[in-house]
Amino acid sequence: MYEIVRREELNPTVTLLEIKAPLVAKKARPGQFIILRVDELGERIPLTIADSNKETGTVTIIFQVVGGTTEKLNHVTVGQSILDFVGPLGRPTEIEGLKKVAVVGGGVGSAIAYPVTKALHEAGAEVHAIVGFRTKDLVILEDEFRANSSRFVLMSDDGSVGEKGLVTDALKKLIESGEQYDEVITIGPLIMMKFVSLVTKEYGIKTIASMNPVMIDGTGMCGGCRLTVGGKIKFACVDGPEFDAHEIDFDEAMERSAMYHPFEREQYEQTCNLFKQEVQD
Repeated sequence: MYEIVRREELNPTVTLLEIKAPLVAKKARPGQFIILRVDELGERIPLTIADSNKETGTVTIIFQVVGGTTEKLNHVTVGQSILDFVGPLGRPTEIEGLKKVAVVGGGVGSAIAYPVTKALHEAGAEVHAIVGFRTKDLVILEDEFRANSSRFVLMSDDGSVGEKGLVTDALKKLIESGEQYDEVITIGPLIMMKFVSLVTKEYGIKTIASMNPVMIDGTGMCGGCRLTVGGKIKFACVDGPEFDAHEIDFDEAMERSAMYHPFEREQYEQTCNLFKQEVQD
């Protein structure tokens, strides 16, 4: 069992949990993920490691409530425990040798972009962090990004915070102003990462995208996380989750991802109804 030692609501739909998991914390590196189960009846879901602390033996995860399991996880309180917490899994972000990097995050994907930003900053790289949200109420980790980046650009779709526009607008503006990046790392919605990769491809800048599709076993056996990268089948859980963005078939990935949305919604509604019934009883 893995105890919850801290819980924080970052915005109306995104929650941070710090979990006691010493063995995972000991080996966790930026870019890797864990697979958890809340209880014996729960499904396995992957969540990227947002932070870890070897001294306290804790691992931080940040998740958005979209389905039944994340709704159930959102009801776990400090002092309670979850059943399974397996990891770290996946290949860590490769940061060695990078001197100047733009990290582009969007929405809850910013929770994955943050540990990468922090690791690059601590390694001595010049990091330009560009993060975007639909509106001011959804902003997360702003202070953390500012503290770990040489340049921070906050974007919002409606202009309620930072600059109005898309992260691709900010990235293109920086490139055209003369900024030269060794690499761009993008993490967020698939459609956002697709258009970030189209911008960087135009300028010939190496770009890495973090892919977190549906995963079940985390070993490549189930095939649920398969992607087409460079015309070849890859599995995000063992070959990734990071890949050359210019080689990813984003359209295929988006089509596969959309297949699971109705199921997620159904499970979310069922779980909400169960919690409502428990309250009434």
